[in-house]
Amino acid sequence: MTDRFDVHAMRHRLKLKRDAGHTSLFENRDSVACPACEESFTEVLLTEQREHSFQPTGSMPFCIVREDNRILLFTHES
Repeated sequence: MTDRFDVHAMRHRLKLKRDAGHTSLFENRDSVACPACEESFTEVLLTEQREHSFQPTGSMPFCIVREDNRILLFTHES
């Protein structure tokens, strides 16, 4: 398993798009690598909720990382 994805350490490289307290969405502004596939990601959704619904556009590839207390969903442009 990968190390914890530290949003605060790379905050200057990500743009916060939404924050609902338990769920946040960040845009990758500086080619940060996805911890699952090591490719640059487009956005990352972080949620502490057990369930979360979302609607990806088209056939967008994505990676999921599960940590102890949150789930991270990384989207990639096709």
